Amino acid sequence: MSSTPHHPIAIIGGGLGGLTAARVLHVNGIEPVIFELEAGRHVRTQGGMLDIHEESGQRALRAAGLFDEFRGKIHQGGEAMRILDRHGVVHRDEGDDGRFERPEIDRGTLRDLLLDSLPQNTVRWGSKVTAVRGHPARHEVTLADGSTFTTDLLIGADGAWSRVRPLVSDARPAYTGISFVEADLFDGAEKHPAEAAAMGDGMLFALGGEVGILGHREPDGSLHAYLGYRCDEQWIDTIDFTDPPAAKAAVLELIDGWDDALRGLIANADTPLVPRRIHALPVGHSWERVPGVTLLGDAAHLMSPFAGEGANLAMDDGARLALAIAAHRDDVETALAAYEAELFPRSAASARQSADGLELIFAADAPKSLVRQFAAFDREGAGK
Repeated sequence: MSSTPHHPIAIIGGGLGGLTAARVLHVNGIEPVIFELEAGRHVRTQGGMLDIHEESGQRALRAAGLFDEFRGKIHQGGEAMRILDRHGVVHRDEGDDGRFERPEIDRGTLRDLLLDSLPQNTVRWGSKVTAVRGHPARHEVTLADGSTFTTDLLIGADGAWSRVRPLVSDARPAYTGISFVEADLFDGAEKHPAEAAAMGDGMLFALGGEVGILGHREPDGSLHAYLGYRCDEQWIDTIDFTDPPAAKAAVLELIDGWDDALRGLIANADTPLVPRRIHALPVGHSWERVPGVTLLGDAAHLMSPFAGEGANLAMDDGARLALAIAAHRDDVETALAAYEAELFPRSAASARQSADGLELIFAADAPKSLVRQFAAFDREGAGK
């Protein structure tokens, strides 16, 4: 009879945060194992563009020894941003000034960069965690196939509905009051020139109070759009998203009277609309030190996307945790205590930023609220 497998460091979740932690550990001569529920790296498209911040995501890529490769994969011109109102009037239009403060990269491209930097068997695909049991000395994890393993250090990088989080906290994500509907338009310049012109070269904010359209142009010229709506949590259930024409008609009612090009980002979508409720953990979420277990990324501090911090924080968490472990490799508890002491205030500040960003974007007078915020940033920058 075989004994239960044991892994000194087990990372649950193969998203950007878990992969970054594994890569930085590997660079420092420590080999963890990642357990990822997806069956393989190509099972689904990762979708969407990410702006990688200088002080967090870029810092993590430097620690991972991948910064130069990252620079070669960014979306040139993707740092452009424009703010429109519901009538298509431009209230702010920024070009990409090349300062490289928040360069854009496709999420799937970034994930591939991290995956390709790891030893072949680091990620155990198709490993869905169904149960986690904490023990004073080591933790036991059960997978969907009935197998189990133990670990000395359990890292929960498993997202919003983390299986690891209950070992340290009873907090659960709550609905933020905003729901998204996602859409993609392919070959923007050729097939959808009006919508491409409205989108611009980078990020779009088209706002009108309780409804807004956010989006970005991707490196292949496609347009990725999100209609955000301040609504009851059950609103999504009132629409049959399995019937694409009916779903489009229902969503378009929310932007009746909007500029035709902005409406076209939904009306002319080449993909079925995908609904998503936006959840967040409480601002300032933290926990008491629990031996041999910690969290990173959305498992630790799920927040709304309205400050662009989620992926950046997850990667920064992963790098900082790995560096702490490498610095205290003979005393994991000291490493975890140091990591969490820095994590909590840093993530609380970003979560507050994200919550404030939600209120700005869906304010009654939007887009004026967001324009004022950027003007304040301009004055602050000019004063330095």
